[in-house]
Amino acid sequence: MVLSRGWALFLVGVGVWTWVIWPRFAVAIWNDPRSWSTGTVGAGDGTGFLWIHALLIAASLTLGAAVGVLGVRGLLAQRRLHRAGVNRPDQAV
Repeated sequence: MVLSRGWALFLVGVGVWTWVIWPRFAVAIWNDPRSWSTGTVGAGDGTGFLWIHALLIAASLTLGAAVGVLGVRGLLAQRRLHRAGVNRPDQAV
């Protein structure tokens, strides 16, 4: 299957968006006193609040990276088809 250029760009955009937003959210969670058993940032053990958000962030970054890679692969496939003289993916053999 070959993605259209528009969908491939969309997937790359989603991947980039994920990597822009979630690390900033991770910093906010780290700096939240609810993340720490003592209520002081970085002191004591991490609470369930910290760990569940860390799991959500890791899953989101993993999915975002996978989606972005699919988008890049779609763009590269479009480029290969274009260089081969195929104007539409359904013409590829």
